[in-house]
Amino acid sequence: MSVTDWYLSAPQRHNPATELDRRHPEGTAWTAGNDVTPLIHGAVYFRELLTCLERLRADDLALFTDWRGDPDQALDEDGTEVSRALCAAAERGVVVRGLVWRSHMDRLSFSEQQNRHLGEDIEAAGGQCLLDQRVRPGGSHHQKFVVLRHSGRPELDVAFVGGIDLCHSRRDSHEHAGDPQRQPMAAVYGDRPPWHDIQLAIRGPAVGDVETVFRERWDDPAPLTRNPIDRISEAVRHTPRRARPLPPQLPDPAPRGSAYVQLLRTYANRHPGYPFAPSGERSVALGYHKVIERARSLIYIEDQYLWSHDVVRCLAEALTRQRNLRLIAVIPHYPDQDGAVSMPANLVGRQQALDALRAAAPDRVAVYGIENAAGIPIYVHAKTCIVDDVWASVGSDNINRRSWTHDSELTCAVLDDLRDGRAPDVIDGYGDGARQFARRLRLRLAAEHLDRSEGDEAGLIDPVEVFEAFADSAAELQRWHDKGRTGPRPPGRLRPYEMKRLPRRTLAWATPLYRLVLDPDGRPLRLRYRHRFS
Repeated sequence: MSVTDWYLSAPQRHNPATELDRRHPEGTAWTAGNDVTPLIHGAVYFRELLTCLERLRADDLALFTDWRGDPDQALDEDGTEVSRALCAAAERGVVVRGLVWRSHMDRLSFSEQQNRHLGEDIEAAGGQCLLDQRVRPGGSHHQKFVVLRHSGRPELDVAFVGGIDLCHSRRDSHEHAGDPQRQPMAAVYGDRPPWHDIQLAIRGPAVGDVETVFRERWDDPAPLTRNPIDRISEAVRHTPRRARPLPPQLPDPAPRGSAYVQLLRTYANRHPGYPFAPSGERSVALGYHKVIERARSLIYIEDQYLWSHDVVRCLAEALTRQRNLRLIAVIPHYPDQDGAVSMPANLVGRQQALDALRAAAPDRVAVYGIENAAGIPIYVHAKTCIVDDVWASVGSDNINRRSWTHDSELTCAVLDDLRDGRAPDVIDGYGDGARQFARRLRLRLAAEHLDRSEGDEAGLIDPVEVFEAFADSAAELQRWHDKGRTGPRPPGRLRPYEMKRLPRRTLAWATPLYRLVLDPDGRPLRLRYRHRFS
């Protein structure tokens, strides 16, 4: 396998200002020798995070970024709160530093007060957590990662990267009974919204790359906010405005696994520009474009949105070129908000994307939602893509224009050096062969959605067979619902995704709201007009 065929080179990132690629030998933009473990569901991630936080000692380092942080979010069954875990580390002498999006007002269903309170708790314990609004107007810092470094104990170093915030509704498990600490969501998701999500635990040299992403943002000299109201509030509350210096970065941990890891990011084109991305960075979009162009048999996606014709164009073009290529997508049955204005605006981009994909390959595109055993829809918040069982990505980025151009995002692309020998062992078009990480992740997710027991992989490895297995299971469960849910419930959690088409009068007002507010474009105008990302 040639890693350069699947990964971006440093020039292909189109951001020479970043330290990220200068850390690596010339010609590479990734690290080798990493151990990467998928942590599927918030309960699994939170337990592992708490265990690792409790190992930290004086002079160790805990760095985190978040979109939303609820200080009282429990990390385990005993109710250990995230603020207590971070504060306890700071009280032991651990250097705790955080960057949390300042966010919009609570009445807009964002998290200004929660993020402020988390920061205040950490400050009181001796750490520092900054409320960061250095974004394009209307944008957010959407990266969700934690880096733990250990002075004199590099074998314990770990980075957690993915889509799981340290906040309410995230601590769900594979049973999908929901997190008892819920955030407000559409009524269809019930009192304890079921939540499906993924985070990666990374050990090895890539930990240093994730730390570099944090340090670039932390060392940005720009004011944390330019909003005069926010600055007055900071003065009244004595909120920190300047970042304390970080200790020097430790050497990267030694290689310990078989995975190549490349970090892909989004930063908006904004004024003034970021010192580490003066014209923005769109390596998430560029990385997807490069790998999707190589797809031959199967693209498997789990995503919160799947919006925008402009974004899914690369998928539609691949489906048109490759007549044996299939696409399976698992997305939420319903938006997370059900207001008279918010729901139609949420569906505009979805309708655009599905129209484009189904026009390209009506018989080779399958889109599903999932539900739990009680029939309650599961909110899909995962952001993962697996191509031909070779390349896999997990991160904070959704498949929409906002994530690919406008907000700060971080995703990990993973290529495993170890082959998976199960037949068919080669489903890509280049003879590179299925890789253990990508195939095992896809099979774990498929087994859960089909209610398969561990190790029951019959009909799930071959791309054509798994496409049919998903379709058959979803159709059977849908028939059970259509017949009034009488008799035993068939196994499986998949149901075909269906949405009523938005009428023209709704599109007339919802489309501008979608384009300007929900899914804005952060590219320079020259790239927007050319429908390009570089």
